[in-house]
Amino acid sequence: MTSWDKEIEELHQRGKLSEAMGGADKVARQHEFGKLTIRERVDKVVDDASFHEVGKLAGVAQYDDDGNLIQFTPSNFVFGTAEIDGRPVIVSGDDFTVRGGSADASIGAKRMMAEGLASELCLPHIRLVDGMGGGGSVKTIETAGRTYIPKVAGWDVIVGHLGIAPSVSLALGSVAGIGAARVTTSHYSVIVRDTAQMMIAGPALVDWASLGDVSKEELGSYKIHTRNGAIDDEAASEEEAFDMARRFLSYLPSSVHELPPVTPCDDPTDRRDESLLSIIPKDPRKVYKMRKIIEGVFDSGSFFEIGRKWGKSIICGLARLNGVPVAVFAEDPMVYGGAWTADASRKLVRHCDLASTFNLPLVHLVDCPGFLIGKQSEETATIRVGSTALAALGQATVPFCSVVVRKAFGVAGSANNKPGSQHFRMAWPSGDWGSLPIEGGIEVAYKAELAEVENYDEHLAKIKERLNRLRSPFRSAEYFEIEDIIDPRDTRQHLCRWVKLARRATRPGPSSFSYRP
Repeated sequence: MTSWDKEIEELHQRGKLSEAMGGADKVARQHEFGKLTIRERVDKVVDDASFHEVGKLAGVAQYDDDGNLIQFTPSNFVFGTAEIDGRPVIVSGDDFTVRGGSADASIGAKRMMAEGLASELCLPHIRLVDGMGGGGSVKTIETAGRTYIPKVAGWDVIVGHLGIAPSVSLALGSVAGIGAARVTTSHYSVIVRDTAQMMIAGPALVDWASLGDVSKEELGSYKIHTRNGAIDDEAASEEEAFDMARRFLSYLPSSVHELPPVTPCDDPTDRRDESLLSIIPKDPRKVYKMRKIIEGVFDSGSFFEIGRKWGKSIICGLARLNGVPVAVFAEDPMVYGGAWTADASRKLVRHCDLASTFNLPLVHLVDCPGFLIGKQSEETATIRVGSTALAALGQATVPFCSVVVRKAFGVAGSANNKPGSQHFRMAWPSGDWGSLPIEGGIEVAYKAELAEVENYDEHLAKIKERLNRLRSPFRSAEYFEIEDIIDPRDTRQHLCRWVKLARRATRPGPSSFSYRP
């Protein structure tokens, strides 16, 4: 009887060689830099014993004259299927212990297959990025015997996946070129402090271009890219980055063909937070902490903020209402009084697109004094980017609800309403709205009247008092310009009632437009 024992033994031996990665010395060096290996990373990010590797035997082999394997260097790209919280995912990553994760040491078909499987099987994709290039080094010219005209094979698949299933990219080392593009072309990205950097090109190329002698940290540290929005968030360690990836995915469906998963909730829907009654100062110039309101109305501990370090005048994140995942945004009065900046508007565009792509009902807690004004705001094209944000909100294909907790002024303040949509909208008694705050326009509007009086300040005070009697939100409610005014302590109850209806009306399926990275 014929036996395949010899071949099975070779199979196991090749598997061990692949698991050895770049060898003991390279693995030790990876650890010296405070980084995990790709196989350690995979084990930590996915459920125990759930990883099934694809293409484990791929690499570069050398044989003796008799055809016996004498040396094997595995491909430095590892991928396969796995589970996170019991749900299937694709996980892939660069092996920095083999040629520093450079793409010319990889096998391009593996990366293309990882992206293709995620798209065709409609699965989330977690990318563990730790690589320094796209098409190889200059040395590749000699080994290949030619140069090549740049292309990014399979990039259409990566971009197309954004409209199919969640993608998370973690920058876990020195990431450049195509690696950097793979980090940013995702729904959510995290960089590890100190041990990871992201850049278009490394220090050597920057120096060659006479652009200065700079370090990797100066080019691409977390302090740069989580402040400019290139990367969403930072983590203190790789383990924290893995936890953030898992938590982000917990709010989202496995693909656009499903609704977001509802989790059990022991936080009563009629819970009343007494602090909400006094959290808004009577003085409109005084600030408060919007995140306390978020904590007070959504399921306890459920708020997951995205992009906290950039576009800081708008808070964006995911949360739950009675276990139902929702997308949340709110102005932060601690930053520019909550005025919309160009960066905050960019962040909001991404957030609205995320909600539309994965069928997350959208909640806006409103305290908006309008677009940020001034020279810098004009130079950063705030009105253009802000208009894009308003368009993204109007194009959002999911149920919308707003709660006006204080200000709603100007063009940006109109985001209390979703154009072309009938939706729930309510206000607290502290609501204050108009084309612009009276404090900013009263002296212009009443310039002629004020010019004729002897006691300017006294007459100005009388005009303010007269106007303030008319700016009560109850006056607006009389004309049905605001649909409901509620006790702040009942906000959670109202939102939980709304989300039950919103969930019932939400249908799975792709958005009418794809996600914009």
